[in-house]
Amino acid sequence: MKRLVCCLLLILSLAFGGGFALAQNNEAGVRVIVIDAGHGGKAFPGAVYGGVKEKDINLAVALKLGALIEKELPGVKVVYTRKTDTALGKSLNEDLTARANIANKAGGDFFISIHANAAPKATSVRGAETLIMGESEKETRYNESALYNNNKDELIDMSDANTAAMVRAYIQNLQFTYGQYSEMMARIMQLHYQKGGRAVRPVKRQLLKVLYATDMPSVLTELGFMTNKSELAYMNSEKGQDAYARMLCNAVKEYVSHINRLAGVTTTMVEPAEAEDVAEPESDVTSEPQPKRESTAKSELQPKKEEVKAEVSDGYAIQLLASDKRVNSTDSQFKSYKGKVKCYIGGGVLKYKYCYGTFATRAEAQRNLAEVRRSFKDAFVVHYNDDRIVK
Repeated sequence: MKRLVCCLLLILSLAFGGGFALAQNNEAGVRVIVIDAGHGGKAFPGAVYGGVKEKDINLAVALKLGALIEKELPGVKVVYTRKTDTALGKSLNEDLTARANIANKAGGDFFISIHANAAPKATSVRGAETLIMGESEKETRYNESALYNNNKDELIDMSDANTAAMVRAYIQNLQFTYGQYSEMMARIMQLHYQKGGRAVRPVKRQLLKVLYATDMPSVLTELGFMTNKSELAYMNSEKGQDAYARMLCNAVKEYVSHINRLAGVTTTMVEPAEAEDVAEPESDVTSEPQPKRESTAKSELQPKKEEVKAEVSDGYAIQLLASDKRVNSTDSQFKSYKGKVKCYIGGGVLKYKYCYGTFATRAEAQRNLAEVRRSFKDAFVVHYNDDRIVK
């Protein structure tokens, strides 16, 4: 059954254009941010109220946000899923997959999807809220809340037992990968909405396809409710769109500063009022460091030309994943390797490296790598000495 779930997970991840890179490197800090203006084109306008189309609000704020990041975080590359009023696929599923594929191909370190909410039966409902990938209790009961109804066409269908099993296994993986980073960014964004004078709603988990398919920490933020006249007017105004872009940019800067500091990377920032002066990084976020996947270093995958005989305390292993905290070797996250992994100490934010096997040479470890990758497709060979990972 476990093997079946792993195979199904791989199939579904390929179908949505995402993956399970459980060993990606966080040591480079945040270099690429992908901004997704939700909806687009004639086919997918999003919510439409008072003659205003959600796709237009989303695009306006996305472009303004990108411009601010490019100016104030010169070391960060901004990638847009769209910069014009266009759909990215013939069907909604193709459109959502295309957005994730753009982000993945760009090697994004973070993905922000910008949307506006709607609650036709509760026009007094208001507030900005940010969503992360996950399953809420309401969704397991197929709730009929405004949030669920507004996004239901973009949700993963959990009525199929196989799909539900795959997605829940994926969600379980998030504790070692991107989930906590996504949640940290979501909370920072909500804090800056509040600082900007907007009503805020709690961070929520939802089974959104575009978040599931992006191979990086990801959030989807709802700027406000188009069904609320005052919020619609604000979102549709130049002043409001400028304000939202500023709030989101400040959140991005705080997140980037925090992640880069954890990774030991210098963050170059330009303050809004200082066109040329470089500002000091903002203070760290008070939340605890969150786990993020490490990337496979290409050099680690290349066998050395000469095989060197190792001492008992020195050898090679296959890294399955990494974490910022200790995990029991019998944890279900290790799948068929439960009880067979050893924890080594390494560099970077995720200093606990969970590895399988003890091999005398790199070539020997490479010969076993293909089998391990059936369960952990981004596993790679590392060199250890005693209880530490060495270069």
